[in-house]
Amino acid sequence: MEKSKTSNEKKKVLLGMSGGVDSSTAAILLKNAGYEVIGATMKLWEDKQCPEIEGGCCSFSATYDAKRVCDKLGIPHYTLNCEDEFQKYVIDDFVNCYKNCKTPNPCIECNKYLKFGVFYQKALELQCDYISTGHYAKVEYSEKYKAYVLKKSESSKKDQTYFLYSIPKEVLPKMLFPLEGFKTKEEVRKIAEEYELKVAHKKDSQEVCFIPNNDYGNFLTKKANLKPKQGNIVLKNGEVLGKHNGLIYYTVGQRKGLGIAYKEPLYVLKLDEKKNEIIVGPETDLYTSELYASELNFLLDIDLSKPINIMAKVRYRAKEAKANLELVNNNRKQNCKSNF
Repeated sequence: MEKSKTSNEKKKVLLGMSGGVDSSTAAILLKNAGYEVIGATMKLWEDKQCPEIEGGCCSFSATYDAKRVCDKLGIPHYTLNCEDEFQKYVIDDFVNCYKNCKTPNPCIECNKYLKFGVFYQKALELQCDYISTGHYAKVEYSEKYKAYVLKKSESSKKDQTYFLYSIPKEVLPKMLFPLEGFKTKEEVRKIAEEYELKVAHKKDSQEVCFIPNNDYGNFLTKKANLKPKQGNIVLKNGEVLGKHNGLIYYTVGQRKGLGIAYKEPLYVLKLDEKKNEIIVGPETDLYTSELYASELNFLLDIDLSKPINIMAKVRYRAKEAKANLELVNNNRKQNCKSNF
């Protein structure tokens, strides 16, 4: 946040609060910077038959912690019921991905449709100038591109821009990320300690918020009513090595939990829905020099009439790699091909 305190006075911010230390510290920083802060927690999911996930962002205790922080800081707090939207855009997508042998990323879908969709619309209703979250990321105006750009935070380990690529272009100028300049989580916790917040040492959320114990299979079979069928685990040449318990329990790149013995480590290469088979092979068979990407979101107006050089990665913790980006079928909204 580079704006001066004077320029921020009377500027209203709707801050998404999960009850954790990051969003709680963001509230402190925004208030100290002179903004009029309103805290809001989205009620996304509730399953009374399941225990709360410690550190989860959808639980009753998370809402309570957020409200308690707001009370201590003297700022208002709202609870927004977004269960229907969460079901439609996140849970249904999660289930459909597994039905179609894909691996979903519910956090990205939640950011896209809830945090920067529904939440942003609520901010407009409340006549807020900005929305904010406790993500580690940075937004600033680029003279080079004559536009607002999304940039990495100062923390290479905590940077979360990978999950934020889907922010709508029109929302980007209205985003504030108070934690953009912090390099470690310890710095953030220290501020919360100074303000005597009880969430200062609260555990980070590591699991998918609506799946207790990270048990995807149980959720898909019990809550989503998917009925997995046993099938063969085979090599590319068709040699049968064993049986699987249902395609929903596996994902491409998986090594552990296959339940088969072989002369070398084997990885899931493909899930064949038609044959109900899992094709496995050595690690080298996972390697590829290109991929096709869809559901793109371009935050800058760039010329894609010819291939361009980019940096790309396919997982949050993966190391970036040089790549060439090429538009497919001359349609920005459909597919791009990256050659690594």
